[in-house]
Amino acid sequence: MLPCQRELFDMPRDVCFFNAASWSPLPRAVQEAGRAAIGRKGQPWKLAPDFQGAQYERARKAAAALIGADADDIALIPSVGYGVSTAGKVLAIAPGSRVIVLENDHTSPVLEWVSRAIAGDFTVETVAQPGDGDWTTAVLEAIERKGAAPLALASLSSVHWSDGGALDVARIGAALKRQGAAFLIDATHDVGVRHIDVKALDPDFLIFPTYKWVLGPYGRAFMYVAKRRQQGVPLEQTAAARKAVSAEDTVYFRDLAYRNDARRFDMGERDHFVSLEMAAIGMEMMAAWGNDAIVKRLSMLTGLLADGLGNLDVRVPDTRLRAPHILSVAFPKGMPEHLPEKLAARNVHAAPRLGRLRISPHVYNDEEDVERFVDVFRSVAG
Repeated sequence: MLPCQRELFDMPRDVCFFNAASWSPLPRAVQEAGRAAIGRKGQPWKLAPDFQGAQYERARKAAAALIGADADDIALIPSVGYGVSTAGKVLAIAPGSRVIVLENDHTSPVLEWVSRAIAGDFTVETVAQPGDGDWTTAVLEAIERKGAAPLALASLSSVHWSDGGALDVARIGAALKRQGAAFLIDATHDVGVRHIDVKALDPDFLIFPTYKWVLGPYGRAFMYVAKRRQQGVPLEQTAAARKAVSAEDTVYFRDLAYRNDARRFDMGERDHFVSLEMAAIGMEMMAAWGNDAIVKRLSMLTGLLADGLGNLDVRVPDTRLRAPHILSVAFPKGMPEHLPEKLAARNVHAAPRLGRLRISPHVYNDEEDVERFVDVFRSVAG
Protein backbone atom coordinates (compact mmCIF):
# COMPACT_ATOMS: atom_id res chain seq x y z
CA MET A 1 0.00 0.00 0.00
CA LEU A 2 1.24 3.49 -0.83
CA PRO A 3 2.34 5.45 2.26
CA CYS A 4 0.79 8.84 2.91
CA GLN A 5 2.39 11.47 0.65
CA ARG A 6 1.43 14.52 2.71
CA GLU A 7 5.00 15.83 2.89
CA LEU A 8 4.93 16.42 -0.88
CA PHE A 9 2.09 18.94 -0.47
CA ASP A 10 1.78 22.35 1.14
CA MET A 11 -0.85 21.10 3.57
CA PRO A 12 -0.77 22.05 7.26
CA ARG A 13 -1.50 19.29 9.73
CA ASP A 14 -4.66 21.00 10.97
CA VAL A 15 -6.23 20.95 7.49
CA CYS A 16 -8.42 17.94 6.79
CA PHE A 17 -9.03 18.15 3.03
CA PHE A 18 -11.34 15.46 1.66
CA ASN A 19 -12.32 17.24 -1.54
CA ALA A 20 -10.03 15.97 -4.29
CA ALA A 21 -13.09 15.25 -6.46
CA SER A 22 -13.59 19.02 -6.74
CA TRP A 23 -9.95 20.00 -7.14
CA SER A 24 -6.73 18.60 -5.78
CA PRO A 25 -3.99 20.67 -4.17
CA LEU A 26 -0.89 20.96 -6.33
CA PRO A 27 2.16 19.09 -5.06
CA ARG A 28 5.09 21.35 -4.23
CA ALA A 29 6.98 20.10 -7.30
CA VAL A 30 4.07 21.04 -9.57
CA GLN A 31 3.83 24.48 -7.97
CA GLU A 32 7.54 25.06 -8.52
CA ALA A 33 7.25 24.01 -12.15
CA GLY A 34 4.49 26.58 -12.62
CA ARG A 35 6.56 29.37 -11.07
CA ALA A 36 9.54 28.50 -13.25
CA ALA A 37 7.34 28.34 -16.32
CA ILE A 38 5.97 31.81 -15.75
CA GLY A 39 9.57 33.00 -15.59
CA ARG A 40 10.17 31.47 -19.02
CA LYS A 41 7.30 33.50 -20.45
CA GLY A 42 8.88 36.54 -18.85
CA GLN A 43 12.12 35.91 -20.76
CA PRO A 44 11.09 33.88 -23.81
CA TRP A 45 14.32 34.60 -25.70
CA LYS A 46 15.98 32.05 -23.42
CA LEU A 47 13.83 29.17 -24.69
CA ALA A 48 15.69 26.49 -26.64
CA PRO A 49 14.35 25.94 -30.17
CA ASP A 50 13.10 22.45 -29.30
CA PHE A 51 11.57 23.40 -25.95
CA GLN A 52 7.93 23.63 -26.96
CA GLY A 53 7.93 20.38 -28.91
CA ALA A 54 9.55 18.55 -26.01
CA GLN A 55 6.90 19.89 -23.63
CA TYR A 56 4.07 18.77 -25.89
CA GLU A 57 5.42 15.26 -26.17
CA ARG A 58 6.32 14.91 -22.49
CA ALA A 59 2.74 15.69 -21.47
CA ARG A 60 1.30 13.51 -24.22
CA LYS A 61 3.47 10.58 -23.14
CA ALA A 62 2.56 11.06 -19.46
CA ALA A 63 -1.15 11.06 -20.27
CA ALA A 64 -0.80 7.98 -22.47
CA ALA A 65 1.02 6.08 -19.72
CA LEU A 66 -1.90 6.53 -17.30
CA ILE A 67 -4.38 4.81 -19.63
CA GLY A 68 -2.22 2.27 -21.47
CA ALA A 69 -2.30 4.23 -24.73
CA ASP A 70 0.25 5.09 -27.39
CA ALA A 71 1.29 8.74 -27.39
CA ASP A 72 0.20 9.01 -31.04
CA ASP A 73 -3.39 8.43 -29.92
CA ILE A 74 -3.49 11.32 -27.43
CA ALA A 75 -4.63 14.88 -28.20
CA LEU A 76 -3.76 17.91 -26.06
CA ILE A 77 -6.99 19.74 -25.22
CA PRO A 78 -8.13 22.35 -22.66
CA SER A 79 -11.17 20.62 -21.14
CA VAL A 80 -13.42 17.58 -21.22
CA GLY A 81 -16.10 19.68 -22.92
CA TYR A 82 -13.69 20.51 -25.75
CA GLY A 83 -13.01 16.80 -26.21
CA VAL A 84 -16.70 15.87 -26.26
CA SER A 85 -17.39 18.63 -28.79
CA THR A 86 -14.59 17.20 -30.93
CA ALA A 87 -16.19 13.77 -30.71
CA GLY A 88 -19.50 15.36 -31.68
CA LYS A 89 -17.89 16.67 -34.84
CA VAL A 90 -16.21 13.34 -35.65
CA LEU A 91 -19.08 10.95 -34.88
CA ALA A 92 -22.05 10.63 -37.22
CA ILE A 93 -25.15 9.93 -35.11
CA ALA A 94 -27.71 8.35 -37.41
CA PRO A 95 -31.21 9.88 -37.57
CA GLY A 96 -33.69 7.80 -35.61
CA SER A 97 -31.02 6.36 -33.33
CA ARG A 98 -30.40 7.03 -29.63
CA VAL A 99 -27.57 8.20 -27.41
CA ILE A 100 -27.36 6.96 -23.81
CA VAL A 101 -26.26 9.27 -20.96
CA LEU A 102 -26.44 9.06 -17.16
CA GLU A 103 -28.90 10.98 -15.02
CA ASN A 104 -27.21 13.95 -13.34
CA ASP A 105 -23.90 13.20 -15.07
CA HIS A 106 -21.36 15.95 -15.68
CA THR A 107 -22.56 18.47 -18.23
CA SER A 108 -19.77 17.72 -20.71
CA PRO A 109 -20.75 14.18 -21.80
CA VAL A 110 -24.46 15.07 -21.78
CA LEU A 111 -25.17 18.55 -23.16
CA GLU A 112 -23.25 18.08 -26.40
CA TRP A 113 -25.73 15.41 -27.47
CA VAL A 114 -28.79 17.19 -26.04
CA SER A 115 -27.87 20.26 -28.08
CA ARG A 116 -27.50 18.22 -31.30
CA ALA A 117 -30.49 15.90 -30.89
CA ILE A 118 -33.23 17.94 -32.56
CA ALA A 119 -31.18 18.94 -35.60
CA GLY A 120 -29.73 15.43 -35.84
CA ASP A 121 -33.13 13.73 -35.41
CA PHE A 122 -31.87 11.37 -32.72
CA THR A 123 -32.94 10.77 -29.11
CA VAL A 124 -30.94 11.26 -25.93
CA GLU A 125 -31.96 8.57 -23.44
CA THR A 126 -31.14 9.19 -19.79
CA VAL A 127 -30.37 6.20 -17.59
CA ALA A 128 -32.07 6.94 -14.28
CA GLN A 129 -29.98 6.98 -11.12
CA PRO A 130 -30.49 3.48 -9.70
CA GLY A 131 -31.92 3.23 -6.22
CA ASP A 132 -29.52 0.42 -5.35
CA GLY A 133 -26.47 2.31 -6.67
CA ASP A 134 -25.77 -0.26 -9.41
CA TRP A 135 -25.06 1.96 -12.39
CA THR A 136 -23.55 -0.87 -14.45
CA THR A 137 -26.69 -3.00 -14.43
CA ALA A 138 -28.84 0.04 -15.19
CA VAL A 139 -26.70 0.96 -18.21
CA LEU A 140 -26.59 -2.63 -19.50
CA GLU A 141 -30.39 -2.83 -19.29
CA ALA A 142 -30.66 0.40 -21.30
CA ILE A 143 -28.23 -0.88 -23.93
CA GLU A 144 -30.08 -4.17 -24.39
CA ARG A 145 -33.66 -2.90 -24.03
CA LYS A 146 -35.95 -4.71 -26.46
CA GLY A 147 -37.87 -2.61 -28.93
CA ALA A 148 -35.70 0.47 -28.46
CA ALA A 149 -34.34 2.57 -31.30
CA PRO A 150 -30.90 1.56 -32.62
CA LEU A 151 -28.13 2.58 -30.25
CA ALA A 152 -25.51 4.91 -31.74
CA LEU A 153 -23.48 5.97 -28.71
CA ALA A 154 -23.08 5.75 -24.95
CA SER A 155 -21.52 8.93 -23.55
CA LEU A 156 -20.82 8.16 -19.89
CA SER A 157 -18.66 9.04 -16.94
CA SER A 158 -16.86 5.94 -15.67
CA VAL A 159 -17.30 7.13 -12.08
CA HIS A 160 -20.37 9.22 -11.30
CA TRP A 161 -19.29 12.51 -9.79
CA SER A 162 -22.16 12.91 -7.32
CA ASP A 163 -22.62 9.48 -5.76
CA GLY A 164 -19.22 7.89 -6.47
CA GLY A 165 -20.81 5.00 -8.34
CA ALA A 166 -18.21 3.03 -10.30
CA LEU A 167 -19.23 1.73 -13.71
CA ASP A 168 -17.80 -1.52 -15.07
CA VAL A 169 -16.71 0.01 -18.36
CA ALA A 170 -15.34 -3.30 -19.66
CA ARG A 171 -18.76 -4.98 -19.46
CA ILE A 172 -20.48 -1.88 -20.83
CA GLY A 173 -17.98 -1.59 -23.67
CA ALA A 174 -18.51 -5.24 -24.65
CA ALA A 175 -22.28 -4.75 -24.69
CA LEU A 176 -21.94 -1.65 -26.87
CA LYS A 177 -19.77 -3.51 -29.38
CA ARG A 178 -22.47 -6.18 -29.69
CA GLN A 179 -24.86 -3.39 -30.65
CA GLY A 180 -22.37 -1.72 -33.01
CA ALA A 181 -22.48 1.45 -30.90
CA ALA A 182 -19.70 3.90 -30.10
CA PHE A 183 -18.40 4.54 -26.58
CA LEU A 184 -17.23 7.87 -25.18
CA ILE A 185 -15.87 7.79 -21.63
CA ASP A 186 -15.51 10.83 -19.41
CA ALA A 187 -12.84 9.45 -17.09
CA THR A 188 -12.53 12.62 -15.00
CA HIS A 189 -12.93 10.73 -11.72
CA ASP A 190 -11.05 7.60 -12.75
CA VAL A 191 -7.74 8.19 -14.54
CA GLY A 192 -4.78 7.94 -12.18
CA VAL A 193 -6.70 5.89 -9.60
CA ARG A 194 -8.45 2.85 -11.07
CA HIS A 195 -6.56 0.85 -13.70
CA ILE A 196 -7.48 1.77 -17.28
CA ASP A 197 -6.13 0.06 -20.39
CA VAL A 198 -7.62 1.57 -23.53
CA LYS A 199 -6.04 -1.11 -25.71
CA ALA A 200 -8.10 -3.76 -23.92
CA LEU A 201 -11.16 -1.56 -23.37
CA ASP A 202 -11.14 -0.06 -26.89
CA PRO A 203 -13.43 2.97 -26.46
CA ASP A 204 -13.83 5.42 -29.30
CA PHE A 205 -12.88 8.35 -27.05
CA LEU A 206 -11.65 8.64 -23.47
CA ILE A 207 -11.15 12.09 -21.96
CA PHE A 208 -9.83 13.38 -18.64
CA PRO A 209 -8.66 16.69 -17.13
CA THR A 210 -5.72 17.21 -14.78
CA TYR A 211 -7.10 19.48 -12.06
CA LYS A 212 -8.71 16.75 -9.94
CA TRP A 213 -7.16 13.33 -9.44
CA VAL A 214 -3.88 13.63 -11.37
CA LEU A 215 -2.62 16.59 -9.35
CA GLY A 216 -2.37 19.13 -12.15
CA PRO A 217 -3.58 22.60 -13.17
CA TYR A 218 -6.81 23.90 -14.64
CA GLY A 219 -7.10 24.30 -18.39
CA ARG A 220 -5.35 21.04 -19.26
CA ALA A 221 -7.03 17.86 -20.44
CA PHE A 222 -6.20 14.90 -22.67
CA MET A 223 -8.23 12.92 -25.16
CA TYR A 224 -7.60 9.38 -26.33
CA VAL A 225 -8.90 8.87 -29.86
CA ALA A 226 -9.18 5.35 -31.25
CA LYS A 227 -7.35 4.95 -34.55
CA ARG A 228 -10.65 4.26 -36.33
CA ARG A 229 -11.73 7.82 -35.40
CA GLN A 230 -8.53 9.63 -36.29
CA GLN A 231 -9.56 10.60 -39.80
CA GLY A 232 -12.18 13.06 -38.58
CA VAL A 233 -12.05 16.84 -38.93
CA PRO A 234 -10.76 18.57 -35.77
CA LEU A 235 -12.68 21.19 -33.83
CA GLU A 236 -10.07 23.88 -34.61
CA GLN A 237 -8.09 24.50 -37.78
CA THR A 238 -4.45 24.87 -36.73
CA ALA A 239 -1.02 24.62 -38.30
CA ALA A 240 -0.08 21.80 -35.92
CA ALA A 241 -2.97 19.67 -37.20
CA ARG A 242 -1.53 19.71 -40.74
CA LYS A 243 1.41 17.78 -42.11
CA ALA A 244 3.48 20.79 -43.14
CA VAL A 245 2.37 24.31 -42.25
CA SER A 246 5.32 26.05 -40.66
CA ALA A 247 6.68 29.57 -40.45
CA GLU A 248 10.18 28.10 -40.34
CA ASP A 249 9.83 26.63 -43.84
CA THR A 250 10.47 28.62 -47.00
CA VAL A 251 6.93 27.70 -48.11
CA TYR A 252 4.34 28.30 -45.37
CA PHE A 253 1.40 26.15 -46.60
CA ARG A 254 3.51 23.31 -47.90
CA ASP A 255 1.17 20.36 -47.14
CA LEU A 256 -2.38 21.00 -45.91
CA ALA A 257 -3.25 17.33 -45.40
CA TYR A 258 -4.15 16.49 -41.82
CA ARG A 259 -1.75 14.57 -39.65
CA ASN A 260 -2.45 10.84 -39.50
CA ASP A 261 -2.70 10.55 -35.71
CA ALA A 262 -4.55 12.11 -32.77
CA ARG A 263 -2.27 15.16 -32.85
CA ARG A 264 -4.59 16.55 -35.53
CA PHE A 265 -7.07 17.15 -32.68
CA ASP A 266 -4.67 19.20 -30.53
CA MET A 267 -6.06 22.53 -29.39
CA GLY A 268 -4.67 25.79 -30.70
CA GLU A 269 -2.23 27.61 -28.39
CA ARG A 270 -1.14 24.42 -26.69
CA ASP A 271 0.59 26.40 -23.92
CA HIS A 272 4.16 25.22 -23.77
CA PHE A 273 5.21 27.97 -21.38
CA VAL A 274 3.27 27.21 -18.21
CA SER A 275 0.77 24.44 -17.62
CA LEU A 276 1.93 21.49 -19.72
CA GLU A 277 4.98 20.82 -17.57
CA MET A 278 2.83 21.14 -14.45
CA ALA A 279 0.40 18.60 -15.86
CA ALA A 280 3.19 16.25 -16.89
CA ILE A 281 4.78 16.24 -13.43
CA GLY A 282 1.49 15.46 -11.67
CA MET A 283 0.70 12.61 -14.06
CA GLU A 284 4.22 11.22 -13.79
CA MET A 285 3.90 11.16 -10.00
CA MET A 286 0.63 9.22 -10.21
CA ALA A 287 2.11 6.74 -12.68
CA ALA A 288 5.18 6.19 -10.50
CA TRP A 289 3.01 5.29 -7.49
CA GLY A 290 0.88 2.91 -9.56
CA ASN A 291 -2.84 2.15 -9.59
CA ASP A 292 -2.73 -0.81 -7.22
CA ALA A 293 -0.86 1.06 -4.47
CA ILE A 294 -3.07 4.13 -4.82
CA VAL A 295 -6.30 2.11 -4.80
CA LYS A 296 -5.23 0.20 -1.69
CA ARG A 297 -4.52 3.43 0.15
CA LEU A 298 -7.69 5.23 -0.88
CA SER A 299 -9.87 2.15 -0.37
CA MET A 300 -8.48 1.89 3.14
CA LEU A 301 -9.34 5.52 3.87
CA THR A 302 -12.88 5.41 2.44
CA GLY A 303 -13.44 2.11 4.24
CA LEU A 304 -12.44 3.66 7.56
CA LEU A 305 -14.68 6.63 6.85
CA ALA A 306 -17.62 4.34 6.07
CA ASP A 307 -17.03 2.38 9.28
CA GLY A 308 -16.73 5.56 11.34
CA LEU A 309 -19.92 7.05 9.93
CA GLY A 310 -21.84 3.80 9.79
CA ASN A 311 -23.53 4.06 13.17
CA LEU A 312 -24.74 7.60 12.51
CA ASP A 313 -27.98 8.55 10.77
CA VAL A 314 -26.52 8.36 7.27
CA ARG A 315 -26.38 5.90 4.39
CA VAL A 316 -23.23 4.94 2.47
CA PRO A 317 -23.07 3.00 -0.82
CA ASP A 318 -22.17 -0.68 -1.00
CA THR A 319 -18.40 -1.11 -1.31
CA ARG A 320 -18.71 -3.24 -4.46
CA LEU A 321 -20.64 -0.49 -6.29
CA ARG A 322 -18.64 2.62 -5.40
CA ALA A 323 -15.28 3.89 -6.52
CA PRO A 324 -12.44 3.27 -4.05
CA HIS A 325 -11.67 6.97 -3.67
CA ILE A 326 -15.12 8.57 -3.28
CA LEU A 327 -17.55 8.06 -0.41
CA SER A 328 -20.87 9.80 -1.02
CA VAL A 329 -22.93 10.01 2.17
CA ALA A 330 -26.71 10.21 1.89
CA PHE A 331 -29.03 11.57 4.59
CA PRO A 332 -32.38 9.76 4.83
CA LYS A 333 -33.80 12.67 6.85
CA GLY A 334 -32.06 15.35 4.78
CA MET A 335 -28.60 16.86 5.15
CA PRO A 336 -28.26 18.87 8.38
CA GLU A 337 -28.52 22.58 7.69
CA HIS A 338 -25.24 24.25 6.75
CA LEU A 339 -23.30 21.03 7.35
CA PRO A 340 -20.52 21.68 4.76
CA GLU A 341 -20.01 25.21 6.09
CA LYS A 342 -19.85 23.97 9.68
CA LEU A 343 -17.28 21.37 8.72
CA ALA A 344 -15.20 23.96 6.83
CA ALA A 345 -15.26 26.25 9.85
CA ARG A 346 -13.41 23.47 11.67
CA ASN A 347 -10.91 23.07 8.75
CA VAL A 348 -12.63 19.89 7.56
CA HIS A 349 -13.50 20.00 3.87
CA ALA A 350 -15.93 17.90 1.82
CA ALA A 351 -18.43 18.84 -0.90
CA PRO A 352 -22.23 18.92 -0.92
CA ARG A 353 -23.46 17.22 -4.08
CA LEU A 354 -27.15 16.75 -4.92
CA GLY A 355 -28.20 16.32 -1.30
CA ARG A 356 -25.25 14.12 -0.41
CA LEU A 357 -21.91 14.88 1.19
CA ARG A 358 -19.13 13.73 -1.14
CA ILE A 359 -15.94 12.77 0.73
CA SER A 360 -12.95 12.26 -1.54
CA PRO A 361 -9.50 11.52 -0.06
CA HIS A 362 -6.24 11.48 -1.98
CA VAL A 363 -2.65 10.41 -1.36
CA TYR A 364 -2.04 13.25 1.11
CA ASN A 365 -4.69 11.97 3.55
CA ASP A 366 -4.09 9.56 6.42
CA GLU A 367 -5.83 7.81 9.30
CA GLU A 368 -5.53 10.90 11.49
CA ASP A 369 -7.59 12.82 8.93
CA VAL A 370 -10.25 10.11 9.04
CA GLU A 371 -10.47 10.19 12.83
CA ARG A 372 -10.73 13.96 12.79
CA PHE A 373 -13.37 13.95 10.09
CA VAL A 374 -15.58 11.47 11.95
CA ASP A 375 -15.20 13.36 15.23
CA VAL A 376 -16.01 16.75 13.71
CA PHE A 377 -18.86 15.32 11.63
CA ARG A 378 -20.40 13.75 14.72
CA SER A 379 -20.07 17.06 16.54
CA VAL A 380 -21.50 19.42 13.92
CA ALA A 381 -24.11 17.07 12.39
CA GLY A 382 -25.85 16.63 15.74
